[in-house]
Amino acid sequence: MQALATEPARQAPPAQPASFIQEVLRGVAQVDFMPSAITGIFFLAALAAAGWQYALYGLLGAVVGTGTAYAFGIDREIVSAGLRGFNGTLVSLGFAVFLGWDHLSTLLLAIGGSITVVVVTSALATILGTWNIPTFTAPFCIIASVMTIAAPSFSRVWHTGPDLAALPAAASGTTVLDWGQLWRAFFANVGQIFFMPQWYVGLIFLAGIFVASRVAGVMACVGSVTAVFVAWAMGSPSEGVSQGLMGYSSVLVAMALCGVFLVPSNWSFAFAVLGAAAATGLTAAMTAFFAPFGGHTFTWPFVLTTVVFVAAVPQIPRLQRT
Repeated sequence: MQALATEPARQAPPAQPASFIQEVLRGVAQVDFMPSAITGIFFLAALAAAGWQYALYGLLGAVVGTGTAYAFGIDREIVSAGLRGFNGTLVSLGFAVFLGWDHLSTLLLAIGGSITVVVVTSALATILGTWNIPTFTAPFCIIASVMTIAAPSFSRVWHTGPDLAALPAAASGTTVLDWGQLWRAFFANVGQIFFMPQWYVGLIFLAGIFVASRVAGVMACVGSVTAVFVAWAMGSPSEGVSQGLMGYSSVLVAMALCGVFLVPSNWSFAFAVLGAAAATGLTAAMTAFFAPFGGHTFTWPFVLTTVVFVAAVPQIPRLQRT
């Protein structure tokens, strides 16, 4: 998610097996901005720790997305960096989590969604490229939102029971975070980027980020800490906080705004903390927004927050784009 093509696309030459494998792994890693095949292996290992089926679905999405990009002749540099694979990873994995991985319909939809998301990515890249703003995970969010809202209308797709969507209720439950919930929340915030709430899965993801970039690893930690503090200060129920439901977008925002899309500095660090705090509040708002019609928040808070903050950079002389 680190680059954006602003020049006319150059057709990609045929992929070689070894390079294709690397590009697929980079696609998995680019969910967290890291163009590193080694980090991709860490991320697949993290998914496998949660369940082998999730690792397979995540890998499937990257393979289909990257292969589709080659079939379409998309710019070789973009494909090589994994920038047409990460949305496919999230789409395929999201389908497995929310529709049930053990259904043929889920598998077929995951493949179809991973193909379609390449088209959506290209469309958004054309539109947002006018302002030099990346697509982030917006293509995934669009596909996944359509899927979760529409799925209950299709009996061969929806296998998890009746639609229980209802108007959102006020937050309830204790807001006190004990030490165990605090450290679990810290890691779960990282794991929930891939829909995984287990703290040990988040730990492996975090290790993979540090392998690729210490700055990115530190900012992931900063984003997680910021989210936990803001959620606690605003009185969010501790159960949701400890599961990482309030903080995963904040982790991505912090990484994006200091080191990935902005040059690291004291000012971009403060900017990233502000963005992470804003994303935490937006997460609660968007959760309430999607709840009445059965949708999910996904990474919409990250996308919207980062688009606004990145778009503001040209008007803030103390900040600099990478």
